[in-house]
Amino acid sequence: MSGRDGSSRPAGVRYTIIGVLVFIFIIVAGFVYRVQQPRIMTTSEMQANGLYLMDTPRDVGEFSLVDHRGEPFTPARLEGEWTLVFFGFTHCPDICPTTMAFLDRFIGELDGTEAEDTEVVMISVDPARDTVEQLASYVPYFNEDFTGVTGEFLDLFRFATNLNTPFRKVPGQDDDYVVDHSANVILINPRGDYHGFFKAPLDMAKMKVTYRSARYRWDH
Repeated sequence: MSGRDGSSRPAGVRYTIIGVLVFIFIIVAGFVYRVQQPRIMTTSEMQANGLYLMDTPRDVGEFSLVDHRGEPFTPARLEGEWTLVFFGFTHCPDICPTTMAFLDRFIGELDGTEAEDTEVVMISVDPARDTVEQLASYVPYFNEDFTGVTGEFLDLFRFATNLNTPFRKVPGQDDDYVVDHSANVILINPRGDYHGFFKAPLDMAKMKVTYRSARYRWDH
């Protein structure tokens, strides 16, 4: 009897040790998984980091514009994916090229579906000089997948106003003029509604985490 009891102890101890090790492994694996998951910000935290969301996403209104490929640009083009909209112009000396280059880097740092279903659109605030041909030589320089949009002045101004980004021409001599406009980046959700905006100046790390948080909150 005592021999059998003694021989059973090593097996029991072994099973106990294995059970403890498995338990520890599960706890550590769960901790590592949680640490690796992106932190989802609250609405107030996102605002503190530069992303201002609408309490209720807003319809952008009707518009009929044209992109740099000569294709119609209507509200339907904003549906089905997330869109980052920047209002600028090709003769802009600093803010526009800087922002376009920033957005190219931003898209390059997104992962998986985030990169696949994020569109970048530059809407011209200077239609007199930003023809389809002019945009076609400017926008793809920053990224072949970006879209440039132009159209009639009043149509562009109405669209910009609906997105809280009005602009105005600063008088100059002949064609030597600039256009005052916002450097914010508008966020359009997959329903094609005005979802919010990233306030300038843009910060790469903050924009990545707030964008990810906004998408997560939308999906859940």
